[in-house]
Amino acid sequence: MKLLGISGTVTGSKTKIVIQRVLDEVKAQNLDVDVELLDLSEYDVQFCDGRDPALYTGDTKKVIDIVSSADFFIIGTPIFNGSLSGALKNLFDLVPVKAFRNKVMGFVATGGTYQHYLVIENQLKPIAGYYRAYVVPDYVYAHDSHFNDQKQISDPDLMQRISNLAHQAVYMHNALKTKNKNQALSFLYESS
Repeated sequence: MKLLGISGTVTGSKTKIVIQRVLDEVKAQNLDVDVELLDLSEYDVQFCDGRDPALYTGDTKKVIDIVSSADFFIIGTPIFNGSLSGALKNLFDLVPVKAFRNKVMGFVATGGTYQHYLVIENQLKPIAGYYRAYVVPDYVYAHDSHFNDQKQISDPDLMQRISNLAHQAVYMHNALKTKNKNQALSFLYESS
């Protein structure tokens, strides 16, 4: 089972730091989970122009393939001007809807005001709803004050929220996988 953490920005480092901490926490709690970090700043991703996702090449194709191969997600964005990053929005536009359908999504956001956590509620969760994805109840919002001068997480409450998100994402993925498997088996037995 593969958990993909997505750092949905091409600038800054705090979002990536928090996403990596969530992935580290998942790995510490669950040795059977493969974790991977997709840092959009490391790829030259084209702007979505409406073509079939299979027709993209280069880094854009790599990123689409990485996302499509994941079983569940921790998705993060810095908040710019009261909204998710353009890089993350572009990724959502590029990736086929079926890549997210019936998969678990957990969210992370970073920002400079305490009100920016609302972007998770008002923008990211509705996007997950469009994809028919399952959303982890808890999320992580990290304010600039949660980091020290070396850009290390220094807030113990934030660390607890990271641990909660890691636990809930894996728990939900496993519960839904088991439920779906049992429903499929039940259907097979009823059909025969």
